[in-house]
Amino acid sequence: MAHAVKELFPDTRLAIGPAIPDGFYYDFDSGHAFTQEDLPRIEEKMKEIIKANKPFIKKELPKEEAARFFRERGEEYKVQLINEIADETVSLYEEDNFIDLCRGPHLESTGKVRAFKLLSVAGAYWRGDEKNKMLQRIYGVSFPTKDELKKHLEFLEEVRKRDHRRLGRELDLFSMNDDIGPGLVLWHPRGAAVRRSIENFWLDEHYRAGYQVLYTPHMAKLDLWKKTGHVDFYKENMYSPMEIEGLEYEIKPMNCPFHVSVFKSHLRSYRDLPLRFAELGTVYRYERSGVLHGLLRVRGFTQDDAHIFCMEDQIEDEVLRVLEFTLFILKTFGFSDYDIYLSTRPEKYVGTDAAWKKATGALENALSQKGLKYEIDPGEGVFYGPKIDIKVRDTLGRQWQCSTIQVDFNIPERLDITYRGADSKDYRPIMIHRALMGSLERFFGILIEHYAGAFPLWLSPVHISILTISERHVEYCRRIYDFLIAEGVRVDTDEENEKIGYKIRKAAVLKTPYMCIIGDKEMENNTVNIRKRNGENIGEMTVEKLAAFLKDGISGRRQS
Repeated sequence: MAHAVKELFPDTRLAIGPAIPDGFYYDFDSGHAFTQEDLPRIEEKMKEIIKANKPFIKKELPKEEAARFFRERGEEYKVQLINEIADETVSLYEEDNFIDLCRGPHLESTGKVRAFKLLSVAGAYWRGDEKNKMLQRIYGVSFPTKDELKKHLEFLEEVRKRDHRRLGRELDLFSMNDDIGPGLVLWHPRGAAVRRSIENFWLDEHYRAGYQVLYTPHMAKLDLWKKTGHVDFYKENMYSPMEIEGLEYEIKPMNCPFHVSVFKSHLRSYRDLPLRFAELGTVYRYERSGVLHGLLRVRGFTQDDAHIFCMEDQIEDEVLRVLEFTLFILKTFGFSDYDIYLSTRPEKYVGTDAAWKKATGALENALSQKGLKYEIDPGEGVFYGPKIDIKVRDTLGRQWQCSTIQVDFNIPERLDITYRGADSKDYRPIMIHRALMGSLERFFGILIEHYAGAFPLWLSPVHISILTISERHVEYCRRIYDFLIAEGVRVDTDEENEKIGYKIRKAAVLKTPYMCIIGDKEMENNTVNIRKRNGENIGEMTVEKLAAFLKDGISGRRQS
């Protein structure tokens, strides 16, 4: 692709072009503004290069010589890349009259490339730093066969249809407004109704699981974040401090220090442990504008956060409880396929080797007891302890990071929390961080794409829509509406002077699970006619039976 771009736009300078898990891209610095209309032209030139079947020839050069080679050709981005390579020599690959910096390996020749497609054009800062120049990125995919490419393009089309940003607009669930600020979510009434269902379920189940629910402030003195180590380890993701009455404050990127403060508000005994605090706590993190992505990457979000304070010999039991709780929560939302990773000690860490070994062993034992398959992710633990990550797979088989369980040796030490043991001595508790959904915003975005906006009944913004056939049915419609609302059902009505077919289509577009159609027959019989969003007719029933039917489906959290 880079060769083709250079052929068509000779003044273009090449930046970087790696393979990525779902294809490849190349970043270009060009005076020509690439658009989707340019992609077919670039593809045609690529086909010419493939047809020529030129061999890929590897060359190894000393770094200085390679840097001089690219500098003479005006390829300054390549020179920067070469200077960052630790080795004394670098490899270049050449085919026909095109040469590029590359570690390799390559196919034997350009003719070995089979099915490919250029997908899109985007902007990207050089080296991902917004202080650097904005480059132009072209994305593409390549497969050994046309059939594999066709299947992948069909998959991408399905992904496009399920894009939560598009469905969020169409279903009137949420929006973001530049006047308010990028990465800050406005929950519309329909989206807020879904969120309320999620929160109510979350709260009910946490009380049942022995958690105590907290509410904490949105900011704290900067000194607190210095004590926890966030200013040292996390500063780039925090906003600038603000001054209030001569003191510096910081809006919170995490909830944990507040939960520790509640723990410290009383003298704690070993009899109090484990102590489980939970909060739907809104936090704020600085994400660069280039990585913001709908609900999946935002700057203000609500974590379903919890912190468990326990003794060392309670870690394994608590992790086992959290695992069972997590899988129950995920299954209720329709996720039964997932991958589990155990992340071990990184190069930079706090705590003793013995503590790390014990905590990691406790996580391993809990996973084994539960009979869960997992992969070791070496060195990917957080600096304060090992962790378990659970990544769900959606309807399309895509992997999403949601749940995490992290053991923390750092904050109890830094904030000096203790409990009184049976021997009347003070001991340091272990702190377990855990989030089941991650953030409500991100989880909501995943749910939208998982269900393509057609939420199960209990999560749907509206459970049932009442549709009148004519104006004379409006009064009866309103009586049904009042009855169902009083029964705790989310209802809307369509009393417009439109044909019933149009009203049915409108409710189907909004993916309302059920439609209640009101006509002369229903008025005479004091009944309602029920239709599902997939077109299936359930038939007539009394309003009382309808309410019981809906309430049973909502309380049972059925998936269909």
